[in-house]
Amino acid sequence: MKKKVIIAAVAIVCAVAAGLFVFRGQRPYRDLKASHVVSAAVRLSPPDQTIPIAEADMEELVSYLNEVVIYNEDQSYTEYAGQAAIFTLQMADGTREEIAAYNPFVVINGTGYRTKYEPCEKLNRYANKLLNRAK
Repeated sequence: MKKKVIIAAVAIVCAVAAGLFVFRGQRPYRDLKASHVVSAAVRLSPPDQTIPIAEADMEELVSYLNEVVIYNEDQSYTEYAGQAAIFTLQMADGTREEIAAYNPFVVINGTGYRTKYEPCEKLNRYANKLLNRAK
């Protein structure tokens, strides 16, 4: 009897640990610094308008990207309707990143991921703030 209780307890602990590992989010831009970004722009769709992001605003953009949390890959974002804020970053190493904030998804270089709501919403609000400022 005692052995069965110990085995059950170990199984429960293992299941909880596996669940935490599987459902734990990743922060793909956690280590991004403003100095890594040469230039950036955001396209809001709708209204299908592109706004360049000034160098003075790069720290703010990077702070929002640092907070982005992604979970499992999910391409069902194509079935949703709403506004997308698509950030295009030209990196100092010559690469280009395209990050679309499309709650409850973030699309990174064409691959969709489920995301944590708040950081994605901050990116969308930031893009709309830039749009309003550009008007």
